Amino acid sequence: MDHPSWGGAVISRVLEADGFRIGVIAQPDWKNTDAFRILGEPRFGFLVTAGNIDSMVNHYSVSKKARREDLYSPGGKSGCRPDRATIAYTGQCKAAYKGIPVIIGGIEASLRRLAHYDYWSNKVRRSILLDSKADMLIYGMGEKQIRSIAELMKKGVPLSNMTNIRGTVFRTSNLEKIKEHEILPSFEEISENKKLYARSFAVQYGNTDPHYGKILVEKTGNQYVVQNPPEFPLTTEEFDRVYELPYTKDAHPSYGEAGGIPALKEIRFSLIHNRGCFGNCSFCALTFHQGRIVTGRSNDSVVREAENLRHLKGFKGNIHDVGGPTADFSGPSCKRQEKRGSCPDRQCLYPVPCKNLNTDHSSYVDLLKRLRNLDGIKKVFIRSGVRFDYILAEKDDTFFREMCRHHVSGQLKIAPEHVSPEVLRLMGKPEHKVFEQFVDKYKQINQKLGKDQYIIPYFISSHPGSGLKEAIELAEYLRDLKFTPDQVQDFYPTPGTLSTAMYYTGIHPLTGEKVYVPRDPEEKMMQRALLQFRKKENRNLVLKALRKAGRGDLIGRGPKCLVN
Repeated sequence: MDHPSWGGAVISRVLEADGFRIGVIAQPDWKNTDAFRILGEPRFGFLVTAGNIDSMVNHYSVSKKARREDLYSPGGKSGCRPDRATIAYTGQCKAAYKGIPVIIGGIEASLRRLAHYDYWSNKVRRSILLDSKADMLIYGMGEKQIRSIAELMKKGVPLSNMTNIRGTVFRTSNLEKIKEHEILPSFEEISENKKLYARSFAVQYGNTDPHYGKILVEKTGNQYVVQNPPEFPLTTEEFDRVYELPYTKDAHPSYGEAGGIPALKEIRFSLIHNRGCFGNCSFCALTFHQGRIVTGRSNDSVVREAENLRHLKGFKGNIHDVGGPTADFSGPSCKRQEKRGSCPDRQCLYPVPCKNLNTDHSSYVDLLKRLRNLDGIKKVFIRSGVRFDYILAEKDDTFFREMCRHHVSGQLKIAPEHVSPEVLRLMGKPEHKVFEQFVDKYKQINQKLGKDQYIIPYFISSHPGSGLKEAIELAEYLRDLKFTPDQVQDFYPTPGTLSTAMYYTGIHPLTGEKVYVPRDPEEKMMQRALLQFRKKENRNLVLKALRKAGRGDLIGRGPKCLVN
């Protein structure tokens, strides 16, 4: 996949621009060592990634059932990659050529860089660096790290001597040469003690900013896993250079007969203009992967990329998205974040927007205007999601009006996630009244514009803190809204999130408070069914949930009843 939404493409193009030759072995047969010899012995080493999504998330639903499709494989065919792909691929690289360095990276390696709770095996696993037996791990976005490593390799420096590169993890048998560092509880300790697991996670969470992040050390057996501080984000100039490299923005031609790569269809004609997220939702891994500091490309760079889109085969004039983790974040949240990093003791948007928060959308508004005024561009959409509380925090409604007038395709997808104050608090999301204020304003603006556009809200069931009481509260809201979600996302405990740490330990790592966690499969089914209580197939589950919660008042034929 030669598209900047694919990490492998970005790293390959960055190295190519520095004069290195890259050979890509895409989805090799992991059972056959010869498949890893197809390009011959690498001069410097193997770089291994599991792809754009954790292989276990990609292969299994939240109920741990095998998915029928893999949108990242030719024709959507499942089974093209192994479970725990980083480990499987690294083992074969090591078998193919003895002594050749192997460096792992990508989302799977990044979020499993230290010992972590693994939902699929329901246990704490060691750092993936140890389980894979790789020589080094790159976490985060990786462009700066891989350039530093490649240049040192070119000079003949052994990988084992590269122990001070930011954004990397390595293993060692002693700490004599490690500079000032903080010792985390050992793998053995956190495997046996959930309080220590929560404490370890809290320390890691507090060291995700490059301005003040420390070296972290975690002992496993007689080895130490050493995490260097995070790498600094790309500057705007560096960001521009990376995303203006000569990507074809297409899949390899050999995939054509199989029907191409389904995941490419939605994003091929999309534009990335930012990285990082200061939203800090508890269930999101961005804090651990990209970090809280938002960096943006220059508008000129994004416009140049859009001009090139017009010449791509299949482009029909529609730019599908202009965004990033959060579309309307364009840069650091405030002057402090830009110069000294994110505040270690507070969040930018939760529980209310910080008084120092920069809510100015004018640069993004200008970018969208320039894009839609380009010859050959019919429509510019925003699909990667906006923060409704961030939009409301700006007194000027220009962006809100422009979004509704030009960049919504009839339905705006927004993620309030829940309505219960307790669940929203644990999620790190604003109070429900903020979402209602956004909905009211959205209706008012569309009415003035003469547009018939709707909001499609997304909700999560069974998040830590949500019991049947909270699920029923959400169901009552959906009843009054006269809305039945087509899909409900049951909370998925994935590595690297605050919510997953709560799920495993029953403790909020940052406060130490006990948290209710719905783990019983039947209760999770009931919570999910409550959000779709109008569906006939959910009737029995809804009845059981209401009776169990003592809410017989919601059973019957009255206007407030959920089911009869």
